[in-house]
Amino acid sequence: MTESGAADPQDLPAIAGRDAAAAAPAAPVASRRTSLLVTLVLGGLTAVPPLSMDMYLPALPQVTAALHSPAATVQLTLTTCLAGMALGQMIVGPMSDKWGRRRPLLAGMVVYVLATALCAFAPTAELLIACRLLQGLAGAAGIVIARAVVRDLYDGVAMARFFSTLMLISGVAPVVAPLIGGQILRITDWRGVFVVLTAVGVALTLLVWRRLDETLPPARRHPGGLGQTLRTMRDLLADRPFSGYLLVGAFAFAALFSYISASPFVVQEIYGASPQTFSLLFGLNSVGLVLVGQFNGKFLVGRVGLDKVLGTGLAVIALAAAALLVMSSGVLGRPGLVPVAAGLFVLMAAMGLVMPSTNTLALLRTPHAAGSASALLGTSTFLLGSVASPLVGIAGERTALPMALVQLSCAILALVSFLGLCRPWQRRGETTGSTAGERTPR
Repeated sequence: MTESGAADPQDLPAIAGRDAAAAAPAAPVASRRTSLLVTLVLGGLTAVPPLSMDMYLPALPQVTAALHSPAATVQLTLTTCLAGMALGQMIVGPMSDKWGRRRPLLAGMVVYVLATALCAFAPTAELLIACRLLQGLAGAAGIVIARAVVRDLYDGVAMARFFSTLMLISGVAPVVAPLIGGQILRITDWRGVFVVLTAVGVALTLLVWRRLDETLPPARRHPGGLGQTLRTMRDLLADRPFSGYLLVGAFAFAALFSYISASPFVVQEIYGASPQTFSLLFGLNSVGLVLVGQFNGKFLVGRVGLDKVLGTGLAVIALAAAALLVMSSGVLGRPGLVPVAAGLFVLMAAMGLVMPSTNTLALLRTPHAAGSASALLGTSTFLLGSVASPLVGIAGERTALPMALVQLSCAILALVSFLGLCRPWQRRGETTGSTAGERTPR
C-alpha cells in the first residue's frame, strides 16, 4: 500500500481477493453483471454527456440567431452543462459510496428529465444557460455511478476491456446524436432537440429502475459524513500516480471538448458546410474513436502495458494537435476542409487509447472508494472541459487557431502529467495490463 492508503499495482491481486470476499453478499448481482441488458444500461448512462452535448451541436448557430445572442454566450450553454456535470459528480459519487448506487442514480435521472424538458421552453439565452446547469448537475449521476458500478464488478484486464466495451456502446451516442440533431432541425427548430433528449432520459430512467440491481452491498459502504468524504478524497489525491492519471484524463478531455465546442463554427462558419455535413463529419470522427477503442480492448489490453498504450495515445494526440495548429495558423496557406477534418479525425481516434486506459489505471488504485474516485475523475475532466469551451471562441467565429492552440496546450500538459506524476517506469506491478481479473467468476 502507498502512504496515502491507495493500492500499489503489485498488491492488486491480493486486494482483488479480499474485495471479492467482501462482495460475497452481492453474488446474485455479480452473476448478472455480464448480461447484455445490464451492459447496455451502463453504456446508456455513460452516453448521457455525448447525448446532452452532441445532439445539440448542429443547432448552436440556430440558437445564436433565435435567441439574439453572440456565439460566446451560446457556447456557455455547453460550458454550464459541463460545469454542472463536474459539480454533480462531486456530490453524487460520495453519496453512492454511502447509500449504494441505485437510489442516487434514480434521483439524478428523474431531475435530469425535468431539467431537459425545461430547456425546450427556455425563452432567453440566460434561462437556457440556467436550465443547462441543472441538466448537468442531475446528469452527473449517470456518469459517475456507471463508472463506480464497473469498479464494483471488475478488476485489472477485465475492467479495461469492459471500459472499452462501454466505449463501443456510449460511442454510438456521439455518432448518432449529431445526425439525429441535424435531422431534427429539418423538421423543427432547436427546441425539438431537447424534446427528444427528454424522451431518451425517460426511457433510460425506466431501464435503470427495472433492470439495474444494486452492486454495492451494505458491508462495503462508507457510513461517514462530509468529514469522512473529504478525508477520503484527500487521501486519493495524495496518491501521486492517481493524481497523475486524473490530470492526464482531464487534459485529454479538455482537448476533446475544445473540438466539440469549436467544431460547429469551424466546419459550418469557416468552411461553409451544412449542419448535415457537419453531423456526418462528427459522426465519422466518433466512429474512429470507437474503432480504436475496440482495437485497444480486443488486441492490446493484456498484451501491451496499459501505460504504454496510454503514452502512445497521448503522443498521437499531441502530433495531431500540432498539425492542426500549423494548418490553422496559415503558414502553409489556407487548407481546405479535408486536411483539417483528417487532423481532427486522428485526434479523436487517439482518444480511444487514452480514455479507457486512464480510467482503468486510476480506478485500479482505489478499490476502497470507487464512487469518490470516480467523482474526482469525472469532476476534473468536466471542469477543464468547461474552461476549454470559452477559450476556443475568444478570437471570434472566423478562425480555428484558438481551437488548435487549446488542443496542443492540453496535449502537452497531459504528457507532462503522465511523465512527471505517473512515472510508470518506477512501478513494478503492471507490465502487460494483466494485474488482476474479475472480482468473481462469470
